[in-house]
Order: sequence, then C-alpha cells, then structure tokens
Amino acid sequence: MCYVGGVEMGSAAPRRARYEDLLGLPEHVLGEILGGELHLQPRPAIRHAAASSALGEELGPPFKRGRGGPGGWILLDEPELHLGEDVLVPDLAGWRRERMPELPDVAAIELSPDWVCEVLSPSSVATDRVLKLPIYARERVAHVWLVDPIARTLEVFLRETDGWTLAGAWRDDAKVRAVPFDAIELDLAILWAR
Repeated sequence: MCYVGGVEMGSAAPRRARYEDLLGLPEHVLGEILGGELHLQPRPAIRHAAASSALGEELGPPFKRGRGGPGGWILLDEPELHLGEDVLVPDLAGWRRERMPELPDVAAIELSPDWVCEVLSPSSVATDRVLKLPIYARERVAHVWLVDPIARTLEVFLRETDGWTLAGAWRDDAKVRAVPFDAIELDLAILWAR
C-alpha cells in the first residue's frame, strides 16, 4: 500500500501511526504518537535543554536522593511513556516510590507518572498544551509543570475530576514552592541561567 502524508492513497481516512513509525526516525528528530497521529519535532534547542537540565539538577538531590529533602521519587529525563495507544516523551517525569518502588528495566514505561514537566518551545507549545495535557489527565497524572524558557515562566497544574486547575504561575527570578515539590524553595533564575 502507498501512503502519502499518512493517508493511504485511494482512501480518505488517515493511517493510524504505529510504534514502527518511531523506530526509523533520524537521531535529531523526536517523535511521539498522540491520538493515533505521528508528531515530529526537532531535538530541543539549547535554552530548552538548559532549563530542563537545571530543573532536574535542582529536584534530584532532595526528591530522588533525599539530600536536603524528603526523597521518595524516581525522576527521569525524557522517558518514553506508553500510555494506552499514545507514546509520549515528556522532558521530565516523576513517580512516587510507593507507586514505582524500583526503576523498571524496560525501554518504555507503561505506568503513568505522578508528575510531568514539559519545557515549552515555539515548535512544541501547541502540542504540549492542546494534545498532551488531555492525555495526561486521562492517565491520571496528578501534576503537570509547563516551563517556558523564552517567556521565563513556570505554570503548575493540578488534575481535578473535570480537568486541570492552575495551581500557580511564576516568572523571571521568583522563588517558589510548587506542588508536588513544595518541600523546597525553587529559585526560577537557575532555570534561565546561561
């Protein structure tokens, strides 16, 4: 069969993306399957990667290792999540140890995270907000953080029974205590440092 732009020639219905579609992607392309469609974007820009890395460096010691904080979390950079038919790669994700006592020895995790952080970029903001947030709600992710390194903002969302509630939004060099990591004060200026 011949496919052009995801549509089988001679058919009006688009072909649902399959995991095999992700396997052949070039190294510099990040692919996800959202709602049966293949979504591609370039690897993150340096400002995006720096904000994600800095956030992981800040949260890791107190929450993953228990140094200066309560511990009790598994935190991962860019884990591949298989949630139903969707394949997502958030910038950061975390699981409470009571739900995931050990790090599984698998290529992709099927257990939904307790917390997800998406670092926004001009090429991903619509996908992160419009397509991924409903999937995270469906999969009962309790907390989603959206970090925008260009606007220098942090938005924290809590899942409620009817969708997401904005728990707080901060910008620039604010010092915040944001759920679920409110046991420490996070200096946002660290995320934007160059």
